[in-house]
Amino acid sequence: MVKQLTVISGKGGTGKTTITSSFAALAENAVIADCDVDAADMHLILHPDIFESNDFYGLKVASINKNMCIDCGKCGSSCRFEAIDRYNVIDVYKCEGCAVCEYVCPENAINMIEKKAGEYYCSHTRFGTLVHARLGVGEEASGKLVSDVRRRASELAAEAGSDMILIDGPPGTGCAVIAAITGTDLVLVVTEPTMSGVHDLERVVGVAQHFRIPVAVCINKYDINVELSNAISDYCKTNGICVVGMLPYNRSSVDAMVAGKSVVECSENVLSSMIRSLWSEVSFHMLK
Repeated sequence: MVKQLTVISGKGGTGKTTITSSFAALAENAVIADCDVDAADMHLILHPDIFESNDFYGLKVASINKNMCIDCGKCGSSCRFEAIDRYNVIDVYKCEGCAVCEYVCPENAINMIEKKAGEYYCSHTRFGTLVHARLGVGEEASGKLVSDVRRRASELAAEAGSDMILIDGPPGTGCAVIAAITGTDLVLVVTEPTMSGVHDLERVVGVAQHFRIPVAVCINKYDINVELSNAISDYCKTNGICVVGMLPYNRSSVDAMVAGKSVVECSENVLSSMIRSLWSEVSFHMLK
């Protein structure tokens, strides 16, 4: 059976993608899925060569047939999102797809239609197959797009006989996070020793535990505030969560990003060595 690991964080900027890209370099037979669809950046490191592109359709939006419309104004007065102006023109960026206008129209002049909201891709990379996506500006339904990315990654993993799917998840605790972690074998939460990092760690751990998914924690840049790092370790110990790694702050992570490489392939230093150890710990927990 294909194992699935999702790397998430309670907030952005904790080093989630930095660690996941290094895992991709260390994994021997994995499919990679970038599920941070609102701000995808794994492609900046893996330099994908796209071999398949698919359109993504999110929420439906209203469309008015002007030949049938009698300008009664019921649709505009019923729209709580003010998406229909006095000329019965629909602003697709305001339309939430609730279909109230379609319901109240006496002439059946309004229909809900599919609207392209983004794309998702399958690509070749130097570390294997990558499934990634781009959500349109201001578009909704990121959770649905995450599900599409994971579904396609699972199909490709089954076709190739891959051992693992590495999922670079989105930050936060919203629908996209839930879609990224549901049904996975392990959630690795990357946090940092800041007050917002501690607060958001507790929230995202709560989400994972609600869905009864095993959780492990990595404290990145632990040495910028050792006191808070110890507090995070104590919190994890109290709640039965394993801290599988404590990574130091190191300039090499920035250098690797600038070079478009993962940390473990950019240079051999303390950080790259500790990421290799972190991967060993995570792999061990995946097999338990």
